[in-house]
Amino acid sequence: MRLYLPVLAGLLLSAPVQSLTFQPRLENAAWQVEGDRFECRLIQPVSGFGRGAFVRRAGEQPRFRLQAEMPWFGKARASLLSAAAIWQPGQRDIPLGVLGEAGGEALDSSYAQASQLLNGLLEGRTPLVRQRLRPGSELLEVRLLPVHFAKAYDEFLACGQKLLPHNFDQLKVTQIPMPDWEISLNEKARARLDGLLDYMKEDPAVNRIYLDGHSDNGSDRLTSREMSRRRALAVQAYLVARGVPESAIVVRFHGERYPLASNRSHSGRLKNRRVTVHLAKEPVQQTPPA
Repeated sequence: MRLYLPVLAGLLLSAPVQSLTFQPRLENAAWQVEGDRFECRLIQPVSGFGRGAFVRRAGEQPRFRLQAEMPWFGKARASLLSAAAIWQPGQRDIPLGVLGEAGGEALDSSYAQASQLLNGLLEGRTPLVRQRLRPGSELLEVRLLPVHFAKAYDEFLACGQKLLPHNFDQLKVTQIPMPDWEISLNEKARARLDGLLDYMKEDPAVNRIYLDGHSDNGSDRLTSREMSRRRALAVQAYLVARGVPESAIVVRFHGERYPLASNRSHSGRLKNRRVTVHLAKEPVQQTPPA
């Protein structure tokens, strides 16, 4: 029977526990690198099951993801190990804790677990995921192989060097500090806006920007509301001057209504003088044919 097909280990009468094992066939085991400026992926297909992948998003460290083509995973916790290869006699498997559900037929590791797996693969170890399908039933085991890993890992590192500094989830809500009573953008505010602009150049799906101006309670409500409006307009002017269509920007202002911190302290009032930038990817309405 070929190795990459599901095999039932422990069919012998003497074996007390059965296991359903998936792994690539040794001679066909390969690592593939895919990616762009938003995400890099280091993938090993597992025939008959799905794939294992190290996924690094822009602005983050890699995670390990085990993706199944069918709903193999049960409700029990899945254990993750950096297992010794059969050609490493005397080496023990290293338990790395449990994997978390990533929705659907996928399990995700932490950053630390992925780092340990990567180091283990460079040493010839194999990532191993083990889970009991149902109480009292056989174990599901999925193994990846370290064959040809080092070269693919170098390509994965090179892909990571080209990633953007941040991903959409990190940037979609960004606070722009404007702590002075003068309506001007300081160096820190301009740097954050420039980071947003750099990202938007790479991601044309971002087609709407909401600017929410805020203030502290250091004056009457009408004055606070006007200050929050002027702060939002200052950010709008900066974005428009750098090529963002004015029609893509929605300006709102709230005065002192939504503080980030307590207005009882000077540091809190400084934090509340701000503009919150919301990036959005909104469906484009199609114009019906005439």
